[in-house]
Amino acid sequence: MAVFKTQAEINNVIWQACDTFRGVIDPAQYKDYILVMLFVKYLSDLYKDKLEEYQNKYQGDEKRIERVMSRERFNLPLTARFDYLYEHRNATNIGELIDEALAQIEKSNKEKLQDVFRNISFNNESTLGETKERNDRLKHLLEDFAQLDLRPSHLEARDVIGDCYEYLIGKFAADSGKKGGEFYTPPEVSTLLARIIAPKSGDTICDPCCGSGSLLIRTAQEIKDRNTALYGQEMNGGTWALCRMNMFLHGFDNATIAKGDTIRNPQLLKDDQLQRFNVVVANPPFSLDKWGHENAQGDRFGRFSAGVPPKSRGDYAFIAHMVTTMAETDGRVGVVVPHGVLFRGASEGKIRKALIEQNLLEGVIGLPANLFFGTGIPAALMFFNRRKADEKILFIDASNDYEDGKNQNRLRQEDIEKIVSTWQKRENVHKYAYLASLAEVRENDFNLNIPLYVDTFEEEEEIDIKAVQEEIKAIEGELLEVRGKMDAYLQELGLI
Repeated sequence: MAVFKTQAEINNVIWQACDTFRGVIDPAQYKDYILVMLFVKYLSDLYKDKLEEYQNKYQGDEKRIERVMSRERFNLPLTARFDYLYEHRNATNIGELIDEALAQIEKSNKEKLQDVFRNISFNNESTLGETKERNDRLKHLLEDFAQLDLRPSHLEARDVIGDCYEYLIGKFAADSGKKGGEFYTPPEVSTLLARIIAPKSGDTICDPCCGSGSLLIRTAQEIKDRNTALYGQEMNGGTWALCRMNMFLHGFDNATIAKGDTIRNPQLLKDDQLQRFNVVVANPPFSLDKWGHENAQGDRFGRFSAGVPPKSRGDYAFIAHMVTTMAETDGRVGVVVPHGVLFRGASEGKIRKALIEQNLLEGVIGLPANLFFGTGIPAALMFFNRRKADEKILFIDASNDYEDGKNQNRLRQEDIEKIVSTWQKRENVHKYAYLASLAEVRENDFNLNIPLYVDTFEEEEEIDIKAVQEEIKAIEGELLEVRGKMDAYLQELGLI
């Protein structure tokens, strides 16, 4: 077995494993099989690592080993381990054996992994083909993953597997276009938002539209001692399961990830009221149609007291939910929005005005176009804070600083550093940032369109008309001289 230790090596091997499905199954479907098998392989290798550690420590004392293993993060029955499945890779019912293994993993780890594999079957004929074809694919998949030794003691960095999961999710999002991009926030945007929101030890963090959990995880990683509690809600069952696995792989196995529609049926409640959090982050679906407008007027949680967003655009429904769930003392919100949220009128303008008048809006950051999977439009970040230090709003136009990519643009490290530094200083920067007073925003009728505050207009160089006229005269003189020479040549040749 080749030993792959680095992030890049493991990423490449697992991405090559996707060849088993490419051209036969859409990436939006086969991603689940790849990610679940990676999860099983890692659990198995992690279990093996711990078992060997205790076998050496207790010198083969089976009872002590069994007792201490029962106190580990998870339990893994023998027939649910990757090695068992690999040994039976030629079995005619290998798909059934994998499904049984997944069921055992759930049953043995109910609190952490219950229902995580409910929406996937490795014995599904409609997706994976008839028996022989399906068995061949699953055999190849097991052989691909058998190349990897994912035991933590053999890897170079603690977060290799979690980062590999993020890498794969990003690759699938790129391959799947809009459908895949719905569950993924690009890592650079997640990093920027997390650094701006600056969570601290002891904070509770929530993402009410958590998707695969990448933004929630990245925000939590800003807290070095990991003293935090994570919460999220996701409507799509497959993506919810993906998030649960992603949390476990990153060491946040106690995260509370609810399933359901955040606007119509919020699940994160305390004493029958919306639970409050120190930090709330999200990348909600842009301008969602049919978001729950029909029930908003009588919302029992009072989220739409400033106004009900339009039926065809749910952006402010998510913002209203997030602001409502901010902790009363020190709650902060960071949210990704389309630019229309900054300036659209009618009910959205009314809600925006209320948030500004309450002095909750801390700042707006304009991002470059084409950063997000599934849409080329530029987005912005909005930040709200219950404990603002002043009555001003910081505007940053970061739309021109990025690395141009073939299919997707991306923020570079220096771009992120520039934005974060500017945010922390909270000062005017020529043609880049402007700290506006509430009075100025009122004068603009609560329009937050960034060009109203950050002047990026580049004046054209003044033209010296007299010099241009002299240049034209000189060119005309040269042209007359050339024409004279041409006529002389033509006369010599007897052509005129």
